[in-house]
Amino acid sequence: MKNTPFTHKHVALGAKMAPFAGYNMPISYTGINDEHLAVRNNAGVFDVSHMGEFILKGENALDLIQRVTSNDASKLTAGKAQYSCLPNDEGGIVDDLLVYCIEENKVYMLVVNASNIEKDWNWISKHNTKGVEMHDISDKTCLLAIQGPNAASILQPLTSIELVNLKYYTFAKGEFAGVPNVVVSATGYTGAGGIEIYFEDKDGAAEKIWDAIFEVGGPKGLKPIGLGARDTLRLEMGFCLYGNDIDDTTSPLEAGLGWITKFTKEFTSRSKFEQQKAAGVSRKLVGFEMVDKGIPRHDYEIKDAAGQVIGKVTSGTQSPSLQKAIGLGYVNTAFAAQDSEIFIAVRDKLLKARVVKVPFLS
Repeated sequence: MKNTPFTHKHVALGAKMAPFAGYNMPISYTGINDEHLAVRNNAGVFDVSHMGEFILKGENALDLIQRVTSNDASKLTAGKAQYSCLPNDEGGIVDDLLVYCIEENKVYMLVVNASNIEKDWNWISKHNTKGVEMHDISDKTCLLAIQGPNAASILQPLTSIELVNLKYYTFAKGEFAGVPNVVVSATGYTGAGGIEIYFEDKDGAAEKIWDAIFEVGGPKGLKPIGLGARDTLRLEMGFCLYGNDIDDTTSPLEAGLGWITKFTKEFTSRSKFEQQKAAGVSRKLVGFEMVDKGIPRHDYEIKDAAGQVIGKVTSGTQSPSLQKAIGLGYVNTAFAAQDSEIFIAVRDKLLKARVVKVPFLS
């Protein structure tokens, strides 16, 4: 198992550790509910250094990104980022990712899921037919997500970058906690606001930044947060988790990701998605909340009132913010409308649930 530059910090803080994507990662510190609410109401720090980062350089860098991703990266100017996905040849998803434009038409950073680093690298490399310079900087890049409504104001003393005025899905590069060349990005997967910071772990930068963050943030209630709360936070927003809600067999249109599927350019599986859009999809990813008492879990069957299987749960939890059980799952399109009654098969029982609009939090 790999460690991140912060593993010793998590262990010293008494985190419950577990393997995740080949890394020894903190799952929780004081408990998932407590950490979840700390982020929703104030701010928390996630170590997400296990994520993958690729740099693509050269005059054909944008062309390569356009061919392998579903969103339109030509819209990006320097300092802007975009959510996208890598479609496979069969109309499924290799991975979802972020595309950062560092220098227009020339230099981009792709941020991919930890469990898919090698798979994504091989996929993009296979399509690199025009000599784009590619660098996998995953192992030397630290990534901390400081999320929550008060994150930017808490961290402002550590940088001259105007954090509070950093617009959603934009980024700036500068000094942070005395460390140069830090990318500060107004992104994150919690829906609670905040920033993410990317930097190279050299000359003790990881230790310096972590300590500085908690020095300014500790007195203001900033807490370290584990991956358990990251999952409940993203689920309340209806954000997809690769391997659960999207994978090699799911289409972005089925997953409600039509907004990142742009037909203004050529890209992998474009014709398949156009056919799907024209014909309509046979299943859709929906949000639902439990009416009967019970927690929906990944892979539980979803049935209709007659007990016929109409889909399956992809993610589920007891929402700490709403104090009710919620989930995501694929259902036959006939059952995808808001307020549709569905049933979750939990052991030998059928528990009633209702399709609701996502995000679950208004």
